[in-house]
Amino acid sequence: MPPRLAQAATWLPLLERALAEDLGAGDVTTLAVLPEDLPIEAVIEAREAATVCGLDVATQVFASLGGVRVEPAARDGDRVAGAAPLLRLHGSAHGILAGERTALNFLGRLTGIASWTHRFVDAVAGTGVQIVDTRKTLPGWRVLDKYAVAVGGGVNHRAGLYDAALIKDNHVAAAGGVEPAVKTARTALPPHLWLQVEVESRDQARQALDAGADSLLLDNQTPEQLTALAAEFGAHILLEASGGITLANVREIAETGVQRISIGALTHSAPHADVALEITGGGLAPPGVPG
Repeated sequence: MPPRLAQAATWLPLLERALAEDLGAGDVTTLAVLPEDLPIEAVIEAREAATVCGLDVATQVFASLGGVRVEPAARDGDRVAGAAPLLRLHGSAHGILAGERTALNFLGRLTGIASWTHRFVDAVAGTGVQIVDTRKTLPGWRVLDKYAVAVGGGVNHRAGLYDAALIKDNHVAAAGGVEPAVKTARTALPPHLWLQVEVESRDQARQALDAGADSLLLDNQTPEQLTALAAEFGAHILLEASGGITLANVREIAETGVQRISIGALTHSAPHADVALEITGGGLAPPGVPG
C-alpha cells in the first residue's frame, strides 16, 4: 500500500496560492467563450508510463473551485502505461477549465518524482539497499515532494532541521573535529533524536562511531572507498552513501555494502510527468448540429 498523504492542512495553503496566482481576477478566456452553466465531461490521463501520485491533491483543486464531480480512475502508487485515465471529471466547464493547469502542475510534478524514484528503487532491487531522499525539495513543496518519493518506493530522510541531527562538514570544521562535534551533540540532543555524521575518511568514521553516532554519511566516496568502509564499519553502524548518484552507477554503489543511498535528484531533478486533460463529452454543439 502507498503511504498516506499528510493532512491537507500542511499542503492546502500551497494549493490555494497556486490557484490564486493562476486565476487572478478570473479565467477571462473561458468567461468570454463559454456560458457559465455549461456542463462537460473530461478525463485527466497519463500519456506515458508512470507511477501515479497526487490524485488527492488534484481532486482538491476542483473541490476548491466547486461545481465539479471527480471520479478516481487510479490510485496513488499505481503503475500505469501511456493513455491511462487517472481522474474523470463531470460538471461545470468553467470549474474544470479553471482548475486544469493547477491540477496538472501538481500531478505532473508529483507523478514525475514518484516515477523517477521508482526507477532508482528498481535499479537496486534485490540488494536490500534503501533509496532515500534529501532536503533538496522545492521550497514550500517539501511535504508533497517527500510524499511522492515514498509513493515511488523511496524512504524519507529527515523532514527538516528539527526532527533529526546531521553533523556535516561545516559543523565539523566549526566544532574543531568530528569527535568533539559528536560528543557535544550527543550530550545536548534529546535521546530520541537520530544522530548522523558526515565523514570523509576512515579515521573520521572511527571517531564518529566511538563518540556515539547512529549513522555515517559517506559523501562523494568512490565504490572502492565505500566497499572498504562497509567492510570495516557496516556491521556496527548504518552507512549511507551520497553524492554523484545516477541511474548508471546506483547499482554499483548499492553493491558496496552500504545500507542506504540518498539522492537529491529524486526531488530536484525529476522529469515532469506527461499528464493532460481532455474533454470527452458535453459542451456546445457545433453550428448546424442539433444540441
